[in-house]
Formats: sequence, structure tokens, C-alpha cells
Amino acid sequence: MTNKLPPGQFETDTWPILHQGDIYLFNQEHWGFKLFGEVDKEVILTFKEFSSLPKVISTIDMHCVTTWSKFGTFFQGVPFRELVSLVNLNGGVEYVKIYGYYNGDMFGYSANLPLNSLLGDDALFVDKWGDSESQLQDITPKHGFPFRFIPPASFYLWKGTKWVSGIKFMREDEAGFWEEMGYSMTANPYKEERYR
Repeated sequence: MTNKLPPGQFETDTWPILHQGDIYLFNQEHWGFKLFGEVDKEVILTFKEFSSLPKVISTIDMHCVTTWSKFGTFFQGVPFRELVSLVNLNGGVEYVKIYGYYNGDMFGYSANLPLNSLLGDDALFVDKWGDSESQLQDITPKHGFPFRFIPPASFYLWKGTKWVSGIKFMREDEAGFWEEMGYSMTANPYKEERYR
């Protein structure tokens, strides 16, 4: 699907900044990342532990529900599958919620996604990005510093949680922040799944 413009979208060379609520002010001592839900034992990673996980660099197209698409953006980040490898999942886990900061609550934002769609190199918790106009650089606080989830191009970008704080593993699908307000549970831009 690389460089294929979904219906109702226009291409941009910039990375527009859109977010709900205030911007998270990073504090390394208080930062943590929680793996919980349908696991045999919860895990909480410190910033140092999370930052030490293996990273890859991948090119991932972005499609925003507000109708812009950006191609050729490359990201450095921890693959989602690396986090999965740190826990033993209970039977029947098919979905996750990826949590992030929202207005003072480290778990105030969430986005639901199917687990099996996130096991490749195109589902990353990113700390750096670049494109044809810029070298690899840290993501900014407005884009989700210190880590922001970038989903595969088969999902609208609202599934890309900023200021990430955890993953909940689930047997059944559950609406996240925008889904509770009527946005699509599946969010496929190529099927123009914007709203329920």
C-alpha cells in the first residue's frame, strides 16, 4: 500500500500537528510503561528499560482522518512485537489498547487495535523520525516525545497514540478515546472507515 493515496485524502510534504488536550511534560523519573490486561504478570518498564529495547528504522505512510496523507516518512522505534515478547499472554488475546497521556492522566487516552496487525516492522513506538527534507531527529513534544506509537498505514493516524504509557491486552475489542465518540473501531483509510 506504499504511496497509494486512500480515498478522500490529499498528499502533504509536512507532518501536521494535531492533538487533543495539553502537551505532556516529560519527566524521566516518573515515566513508566505498563503491560497489563490478559497477561500472567504485569510488567512496568522504566524509561531506561524501554529505551534499551531493540529498535528498527522503517518507512511508514501516515493517513490522518482529517484528510491529509504523508508518504516516505521514516521512523526509528521499538517494534510493538518487542513489547509483546516481554509478557506471557493469556489464551484468546486478539486486541490491544495502546494508552497515552491526556490532560494530566497518564492513561487518559487510548486507541484500540487488533493484535495480529501490529507484529511487523510497521508498528513502532518511535522516538525519532525523518523524511526527504530532514535527517533522523527526535520527535518533538507536540508529536509525542519521548515515545509515540505509529500504526501501520492500514489505520488512520488517530490510532497512533502520543505520549505512550502502556498496552492493555484484551480478548474482546474495546472502544478507545475517539472510538467512544463515534469514530470507526477499525479505521482503515483505504475503506474510508472514518466514523461508525
